[in-house]
Amino acid sequence: MSDDAAARVRRLAASDRFMRLLGAEVVDCGAGRATVRARVAEDHLNFNGTCHGGFLFSLADYGFGLASNSQGRVAAGIDAHIVYAAAARLGDVLTASAEEETCSQRLATYRIKVTREADRRVIAMFTGTVFRTEDEHD
Repeated sequence: MSDDAAARVRRLAASDRFMRLLGAEVVDCGAGRATVRARVAEDHLNFNGTCHGGFLFSLADYGFGLASNSQGRVAAGIDAHIVYAAAARLGDVLTASAEEETCSQRLATYRIKVTREADRRVIAMFTGTVFRTEDEHD
């Protein structure tokens, strides 16, 4: 199943034009998990000159979406929460690692940690819940 899940994650990622636009890439994946990475570019900076919270949320949400849809059934996000812990700056490489925490027939929760690769500092923590539909991914 893990090989199928990884192939599914890579297929879903390949179809996500928005995340390609942001420069995000999948670096690891499997059943119930996904790790994505992106470098902070000038377009990702806010008016304070640090990484925009929307970019951090998008990166974490990307990992969340891929991990939660990795097991075949379409998963729809129903709740998400993010806490920002430290600033990221131009050129920082950020990694969002998503892991399934709990899973029932219809609901699953995920924890996503966004870290800076240079020093492994936690930049943000994201939690999300999905509803698993009966629909399956192609």
